[in-house]
Amino acid sequence: MSRKPYPTDLTDEQWERLAPRLPKSKSGTPKGGHPVVVDRREVVNAIFYHRRAGGAWRMLPHDFPAGQTVYGLFRDWRLGGTWEKVHAALREEVRIEAGAPPTPETLRVDSQTVKTTHRGGPKGYDGGKKGERPQAVHRGRFARVDLGVVGGHGRRPGSGRRAVVAGRGAAPAAAGA
Repeated sequence: MSRKPYPTDLTDEQWERLAPRLPKSKSGTPKGGHPVVVDRREVVNAIFYHRRAGGAWRMLPHDFPAGQTVYGLFRDWRLGGTWEKVHAALREEVRIEAGAPPTPETLRVDSQTVKTTHRGGPKGYDGGKKGERPQAVHRGRFARVDLGVVGGHGRRPGSGRRAVVAGRGAAPAAAGA
């Protein structure tokens, strides 16, 4: 590397851990492929720079490989699941080095992070809902007549609403009539 390093560049130790987990180039294989002309470490450095700094891929600094090349490899690795595999393998390595089992055995939930209510269930305001009635029955209209019992006496409370009763094929009685 003949350029001045960026803060997002990999150290030699980090590159030694990551390099074997990246897919090999298809060049020289029976499937063919374009000959390798870029340094994979520089591509990874460019990806980390872009993920940290943001912006368009074509706006990468000139001392990195071309933005199209970097994005193309990033996309291929993302769609192929390479990043998930690398993350899982490195996480296991780090846990083993720290003296922990390779995968977590317990789950911890921070009560300050997970918000809930005492009763559970959905809570909050939804402007699209008008009251607590079911979606299938609307004022003066029926979606289906076999929806089942809707009230204590087969009637829906409230004026002007009709009740749908289980087992009755005839038109249900109107509430308040």
